[in-house]
Amino acid sequence: MSETPENIVERIIDTHRAMVAQFEQTGVGVLTDMAEAIVNSVRAGGTLYLCGNGGSAADAQHVAGEFIGRFQTERQPLPAVALSTDSSVLTCIGNDYDYDSIFARQVEALIRPGDVLWAFSTSGASANVLKAVDAAKSKGARIIAYTGRANSLLEAQADLCLCAHATATARSQEIHQLAYHIVCDLVERSFAE
Repeated sequence: MSETPENIVERIIDTHRAMVAQFEQTGVGVLTDMAEAIVNSVRAGGTLYLCGNGGSAADAQHVAGEFIGRFQTERQPLPAVALSTDSSVLTCIGNDYDYDSIFARQVEALIRPGDVLWAFSTSGASANVLKAVDAAKSKGARIIAYTGRANSLLEAQADLCLCAHATATARSQEIHQLAYHIVCDLVERSFAE
C-alpha cells in the first residue's frame, strides 16, 4: 500500500520536528561560537566569505545578502561575499582550470588572514568546497561549516561545524536555514545600535 499525500506530509513534519529537537540539544553552542567568530573577524577588519553548490550556493548568497543589507535591525552593512555569484569568474575558472577550483581560486585571490570562510555542503564531501577550505586555511582564515552528513571530510577540516544529519538533503537544508538565520540575528545584534 502506498502512502497517502497526508501521510507523506505528516512523515516529513515528524522528521523535521525530530531534527529541530536534535539541533536544539547540540547546535546552540556551535551557533554562538560561529557568531562570535564572525563578529571578531569583522571587528578586526575581516570579511565573511561563503561558498556552496546548488541549494547551498543559494544559502550562501542569502546569508551574504542579510549581512550586506540587514536581517531585522538597521545597522551598518557588514562585509560578506558569496563566491557563487560572479558567473564570469566561475566560468573562467571552470574553463581554464577545472570545476573543483571555482571557489579555491577566488579564495586565493581574496581571503586574508583573519577572514572567515563559511562553507556549505550537505554531503560534506563537495570537492570544490573542500579545496576552498584548504586554500582558506593556508591563508589564515577561520573555517565554519554547515553539513548534512556526520563525520564528513568538511566537518573534519572545519574549526566549527553544524551537522544537520539527514538522509534527505532537504531536511538538512531546513535546519541550515533556521541555524543561519539565528547566526545572522546574533551577529546583527552585536553591530546594531
